Amino acid sequence: MNPITVLIAEDHTVVREGLRALLEAEGGIRVVGEASNGRQAVALAQKLIPQVVVMDIAMPLLNGLEATRQIRKCLPAVRVLILSAHCEEVYVEQILAMGAAGYLLKQTSANVLSDAVREVHEGRTFICPALQNRLRPSNAASRKKTVGRVPLSSRELEVLQLIAEGQANKQVAAELVISVKTVEKHRQRLMQKLNIHDTAGLTRHAIASGIIESSIHLIIT
Repeated sequence: MNPITVLIAEDHTVVREGLRALLEAEGGIRVVGEASNGRQAVALAQKLIPQVVVMDIAMPLLNGLEATRQIRKCLPAVRVLILSAHCEEVYVEQILAMGAAGYLLKQTSANVLSDAVREVHEGRTFICPALQNRLRPSNAASRKKTVGRVPLSSRELEVLQLIAEGQANKQVAAELVISVKTVEKHRQRLMQKLNIHDTAGLTRHAIASGIIESSIHLIIT
C-alpha cells in the first residue's frame, strides 16, 4: 500500500522538523516537502501534489487561511489539515469555510496528528477532541454571530497581511506584482469595508483575525 504523501507548511524551522520526524515515525506516511511561508506552500502543493497538506495559520507573505483557499481552488483533491495555536471556534469555522478538512491545536499529541492525517486522507473531516464540544450543532446560532464578519476578497486578504507585516505600498506592489496605485486602492477599500482608518488599526484587525501572529508586528501605535 502506497504511503500518504504530506506537505508541511510551517514557518518555524524547529516545529517543521519536529512535525516531519513525528509523521515519518508513523508507518504509511511520507513527507514530500516543506514550506516556510504560505506562498511557498501554494507553489509546492502545485508542484508536488501531495495528498495532505499540514498547514499553520500564521505564516509570512501569505497566511494559512488564504493559502488553504488557493490550494483548494487549484487542487480540489488535496486535503488541508490546519495546525494552529488558536483554540477559539471562530478560527475553526473560518478555516472549514475555506475548504480545510481538519483542525488541530499545536499541543496535539503525535498519535492524534497521524490519526488526523489518515482521517482527512480518507475523505473525512477531523477536529481535535478539545474543540469538538464547542462545534456541536446546538451552538450554530451563536457561531453564526461570531463569524459574521465583513467578507474580503483573496487579493484584499493578501494586501491586508503584507500591510500588517509592516510592508510599505511599494513593497506590497513588488511582492504581488501589481502597481502601487492598485495597492493604494486595495488599502482604501480595506479601510472602507472594515471601518478602520489607519495602518495600526489594520494591523490590530489582522492579529485579531489570526491572519498574522502578534509577534510578527511587535509595536502597534
